[in-house]
Amino acid sequence: MSAANIPWWKEPTRDQWFAFIAGWLGWTLDAFDFTLFLLIMEPISKAFNVPLTSVVWAITLTLWMRIVGGVANGWLADRIGRKRPLMLSIVWYSACNFIAGFAPSFWFLFLFRALLGIGMGAEWPVGASLAMESWPARSRGFMAGVMQGGWGLGFLLSSATYGLLYNVVGWRGMLWIGVAPALVLVYIVRYVKEPPVWLENRRLQRLQKREVRIPLFSIFKPGMLGNTLNALWWTASSALVSYSLNLFATHLQVDLHLSPALVATPIMLGNLAFFVACAGWGWVADRIGRRWTLIIIAAVGIPLTPIYLLTDSYVLIVVGMLLQGFFAGGGINSQNASYMTERFPTEVRATASGFCYQAGIALAGLVAPAITYFATVRHMGFAMPMLIAGVVGCVSFIAAVYMGPETKGKILGAELEVV
Repeated sequence: MSAANIPWWKEPTRDQWFAFIAGWLGWTLDAFDFTLFLLIMEPISKAFNVPLTSVVWAITLTLWMRIVGGVANGWLADRIGRKRPLMLSIVWYSACNFIAGFAPSFWFLFLFRALLGIGMGAEWPVGASLAMESWPARSRGFMAGVMQGGWGLGFLLSSATYGLLYNVVGWRGMLWIGVAPALVLVYIVRYVKEPPVWLENRRLQRLQKREVRIPLFSIFKPGMLGNTLNALWWTASSALVSYSLNLFATHLQVDLHLSPALVATPIMLGNLAFFVACAGWGWVADRIGRRWTLIIIAAVGIPLTPIYLLTDSYVLIVVGMLLQGFFAGGGINSQNASYMTERFPTEVRATASGFCYQAGIALAGLVAPAITYFATVRHMGFAMPMLIAGVVGCVSFIAAVYMGPETKGKILGAELEVV
């Protein structure tokens, strides 16, 4: 029986499922560790008697450090395989979050949250390459959505932890809980194997004496430069939208003075929608293509933005954030893993993914302190700066994706493509 005549979930082998689950877990728990901090910025500001803008700069530096981890671990993954670099990244970000919980001063905490960015940036390109290289092309868009939707589940988990435990464990306890993701290493060691396409590609590189020793240089050669710059534009625009929304909890705390439980509720629902939307839009992308799926999502997200930002009605806040979770709040990221891995050759895939994704995020890293500056120093509140950043990000995203390539159905082969 051909693959087309069997249900899509029966097409992958056990090893392919194991590899996907490893990449998905790494990304979901990465989100958990990062987003814990978004929910406790105000109490940290008060605990160390520093301005909220100083705490928000910790987010920006974390995002900037992601490019270091993304490029370094991407290079390592292109050289020695996907499995061990994935394990390294998980250990790194788990340990940094845990150590930050013992901070005797704000600058100690600031340092380890910045270092967490290296591990955070290191996880995505390796996890995405491992999962997508191992998965059949027929349902890759859908599973990319499921994987990226893990960010929503990680944020949902951190929001639930905040709502249920913050009043008991405080902000330090929230950071200590961040060591839990390290437990996934047991699963990776026992069940995960290297993707056959990477193994064969590496064999061919050695056999033909065409090893790519500096993959970061290769993606800026004339044949790939346009694709690299477009991917960078696309991811920076997406990050501008996402990281403006990351201040939503602070908006609810500072502008509307809501309790932890009331803050957690719309964020939990929005991130549940994030997961469902990523999977759903992934299914659509396998049918109409990556580009038009992403363009539709961003276009609908623009008019939704004012609904939950320009109101003090709790019902509109909850309903608006839930709806946005299906579009710019979640669906806009649904094809990050598939669209990025399909755009670059196997020899440089992890490095290219790491650089373009994390450099795009680093470029958008100034959005959080800029919004906080206008919200607190200029006394505008968070809503209007968040609205402007979100809409500008969506428009830029649409333009970048429209000018990019369509990659639906692409076979990720082992053939050498880098010259």
